[in-house]
Amino acid sequence: MSRTRMSLLTALALLTGTSGAALIAAPAGASTAATPCTVDYKVQNQWDTGFTAAVTITNNGAAKSSWALKWSYAGNQKISNGWNAKVSQSGAAVTAANESYNGTLATGGSASFGFQASYSGTNAIPATFTLDGVTCNVDGGPTDPGPTDPGPTDPGPTDPGPGGPKAANPYVGAKVYVNPEWSTKAAAEPGGSRISNQPTAVWLDRIAAINGVNGGMGLRAHLDEALKQKGSGELVVQLVIYDLPGRDCAALASNGELGPNDLDKYKSQYIDPITSILSEAKYAGLRIATVIEPDSLPNLVTNAGGTNTTTDACVTMKSNGNYEKGVSYALDKLGALANVYNYIDAGHHGWLGWDSNLGPSVQEFAKVATSNGASMSDVAGFIVNTANYSPAKEPNFKVTDSVNGQTVRQSKWVDWNQYVDEQSFALGLRDKLVAAGFDSGLGMLIDTSRNGWGGSARPTGPGPLTSVDAYVDGSRIDRRIHAGNWCNQSGAGLGERPTAAPATGIDAYVWVKPPGESDGNSSAIPNDEGKGFDRMCDPTYGGNARNGNNPTGALANAPLAGHWFSAQFQQLMQNAYPPLP
Repeated sequence: MSRTRMSLLTALALLTGTSGAALIAAPAGASTAATPCTVDYKVQNQWDTGFTAAVTITNNGAAKSSWALKWSYAGNQKISNGWNAKVSQSGAAVTAANESYNGTLATGGSASFGFQASYSGTNAIPATFTLDGVTCNVDGGPTDPGPTDPGPTDPGPTDPGPGGPKAANPYVGAKVYVNPEWSTKAAAEPGGSRISNQPTAVWLDRIAAINGVNGGMGLRAHLDEALKQKGSGELVVQLVIYDLPGRDCAALASNGELGPNDLDKYKSQYIDPITSILSEAKYAGLRIATVIEPDSLPNLVTNAGGTNTTTDACVTMKSNGNYEKGVSYALDKLGALANVYNYIDAGHHGWLGWDSNLGPSVQEFAKVATSNGASMSDVAGFIVNTANYSPAKEPNFKVTDSVNGQTVRQSKWVDWNQYVDEQSFALGLRDKLVAAGFDSGLGMLIDTSRNGWGGSARPTGPGPLTSVDAYVDGSRIDRRIHAGNWCNQSGAGLGERPTAAPATGIDAYVWVKPPGESDGNSSAIPNDEGKGFDRMCDPTYGGNARNGNNPTGALANAPLAGHWFSAQFQQLMQNAYPPLP
């Protein structure tokens, strides 16, 4: 299992100890032109019996179409698995050869890979590296092993930059990437320039999105643009990892391209290429926040058996285990990268806020984070309310309120839920996750892109005390007909602008769902994107068991999920809270 996420203090303790991160680099004063190759070998994370390492090689000689890096250990290190290279070991000798997708090394080009290994005693850094038989890190002279393990007078690197410990909260002290494709669409709308400079996430919702769809920007193009926006400071790039086999088994509008049994394709054609790109040396200075697979694991808890909300597709995904295996694989591969922060999607309070759902959800999250190669250290945190409408805070009533001796939990709206808003849910969930073994520094994200609920319909104070239902309905700023309604909700508004560390335990308010992008089409539209017609996006539909058989509250004339929906964008700006200038 990879173990790359730990608390900042623990990571710093490792770095300043006798077997922490060490760097093999070109000797001071040596020119890279005279050095045939350089190797940057970092111990990323270390515990009593094992460690993970990241290696970057830079070729300063003639261009290569394939490569093999070799070194030997002085101790008893044993490599168990690697990524982005074919890593093998015979005795103390290790060989790392390129994969099919990263064999080309131009002059001045770099390639990165990583591995996990066990050890006992000391974890000495290899003294010599050879690339295709040529000794690296030396200028034609005797092999220079570089710095030894940091000792009392050589504490080693302690900054949280590339290769160092991960930031406790990646959003603190950092800008966040503004997607120029979304920004252009927003700015083209009347009044849109008021928010077109806000950061939004990039959705990798199919394999083709990695290289760009219909002439649009692919992952590398976004990362290159992020480097320009970054300047000399820190910058977070938000990526939505969203292409599981049998994706979103309970909602047709967001069905994906991969069938229920396409796990191998998900791994080799989706996660592996994303990991390879993110691991390129030039992107090491970016902080990458990944939202891992919205609407997947919560569906296994609530829609995969025994209730009137069960769907056959969710039963299939629970029985074949491919949601769990896919998410674990993504956590393992992406979490191994020093600059990646994985946030697992955890639904919203109107989905998992009941004890009967929340406990099993925590168990499910813990299971996925400790199996199939993943570890809890691969998880930076969780995100709630992704692409949903639940308010971050309900200012006019609390779940502990009572009216005439009746708790508000008895109201039709709250329906015995333990929470009435996303921030209380996020923090309650966080406490349970830490109790289940997740890192005590776990951070939560809340998607506030469409949960402001401003405008003339927003209540200005508590509702009447005539009955518990009148009180809750008059108090709640969430004006949906039912908390289970999720598609293109009429009356919604932009929520809190993206903000770092708005409360203890909350890493950030974020706009993961780009405002103006549809949740799904309101009538059937033939398409080649694998997206079905979900009646919950149809304003004429009377609902189903998951929304208490209530009207959907969806806007009419909506395009396919992810496509631009001008009418919705205008309404979101009109009903923004805080209001737009």
